Amino acid sequence: MKIAGELSVRAPRAAVFDALKDARFFASCVDGVQELTEIGPTHYSAVFETRIAYMKFKFAVTVEMTRAEPPDLIEGKVEGKPMGLVGRLTATATTRLTEDGDETRIAYEIDSALTGKLGSMGQPVLKAKAKEMEKQFAGRLKARFEHES
Repeated sequence: MKIAGELSVRAPRAAVFDALKDARFFASCVDGVQELTEIGPTHYSAVFETRIAYMKFKFAVTVEMTRAEPPDLIEGKVEGKPMGLVGRLTATATTRLTEDGDETRIAYEIDSALTGKLGSMGQPVLKAKAKEMEKQFAGRLKARFEHES
């Protein structure tokens, strides 16, 4: 499943880049992230909990920043397994930052795949959940920058 979009935040591009590279900051913008642990400077593990349709899922995930070109580009990947279920989550993400006056435009592309019980839920259900998470993330990210300025 592919998701792409963009949003703008009222902050300098370098500050946005640094914030998105900071795993704790990034995780604070994602609903359901728990137990974030640093494995290495660009590699983390976490527990992620979410509700899809009427079912609650918990994932053990690893997140790795695979490429960073300050202050323009961040690429990363996520791999995980739902706890207590057979299945797998994989995702790659590319984020591009551009200056737009006194704002920074964040353009992103995410390519994700779910297998097992989750994968059988169907694209419309998963796409709706992804859109919900995307909206929550954007709202939290904007709020964090507005609060810090």
